[in-house]
Amino acid sequence: MGILNATPDSFSDGGEHLDPADAADAGAAMVVAGATVLDVGGESTRPGAASVDADAQIARVVPVIDRLRATAETAETVISIDTTRAAVAAAAIEAGADLVNDVSGGIDDPGILEVVAERGVGIVLMHRLRPPATDSYSDRYQQAPEYEDVVDDVRSRLETLAARAEAAGVAAARIAVDPGLGFGKTVEQNLELILRLDQLVADGRPVLVGASRKSFLGAVTGVTTPASRTIESVVSGIEAWRRGAAMLRVHDVEPHRRGLEIAAGVGMGVGWRPD
Repeated sequence: MGILNATPDSFSDGGEHLDPADAADAGAAMVVAGATVLDVGGESTRPGAASVDADAQIARVVPVIDRLRATAETAETVISIDTTRAAVAAAAIEAGADLVNDVSGGIDDPGILEVVAERGVGIVLMHRLRPPATDSYSDRYQQAPEYEDVVDDVRSRLETLAARAEAAGVAAARIAVDPGLGFGKTVEQNLELILRLDQLVADGRPVLVGASRKSFLGAVTGVTTPASRTIESVVSGIEAWRRGAAMLRVHDVEPHRRGLEIAAGVGMGVGWRPD
C-alpha cells in the first residue's frame, strides 16, 4: 500500500502531493514500483496534528482520486481513502475509492461504518489509544502508555471494533485490522507488536502494518530524519510480513518490494526463480 498524502503537514511527506497532477504522477510511480493499493489521505494523523473538517478533506482528496482514475497506470488500481469521516469516505467512494482506512477504528464518526456497509467496500480498522491531537511520538512520552499486555490489549480492542463494524452491516470478509504502530505506543511496545504479530494474524482477519519511517524506528537506530529511515522501514516490514502481515503501508514502495522479493526467495529455498 503506497502512501499518498494530500496534506501540508504529514510527519514525513507533508506538502509533497498537494497538486492533484503531482499526486497522480506519484501514485503512478508507486504502482510501477509495485504498489497494489494507493492510500489517499487529506488529514495528517501525526502526533499533535489538528483535525481537518470534512469539506477541506474532500477538496484535497477527491481531485486526486479523479486524477488517479483518469491515469492509465492507476485506472484499475485499488484506492484507499484514509479518513475517519463518513462524508469524506462517501465522497471518495463516489470518486472511485474501493477501501476505507480509518485510524479511529470507526469510533470518531460511527456513520462511516454505515457508508462502508451500504457501498459494499472494505475497511481497515486501526487501534489507537488516543486521538492524534493529544498523542506523542513514540520516543517522547513523559509517561508511557499503560497496557496490561500491549499485544493482548490491542488484539482484544481490534476484535471489539470488528464486531461493531459487523453489527453495522459490514461483511466480515471486508474487514481488515491494523495494530496502529506509533499510535499510543512506546518504542518498546511497537517492537513487541511486530515481534508477536502472529498472535493478531491468528484471529483470521487480514492485518495491515504501517511502520514506514516512524519515530520508533529512528529511536532504535538514531536516524532522526523520517525520510532517511528507508532501511529501518524495509526491515520492520519484512519482519511483519514474516509473521503474517497481509499488507504493508509504506512511503518507499520499490525498496519494500525488493526486500520482500529477497525474503520470499530465501523462504522458498535453493533453486527458486522469479516467474
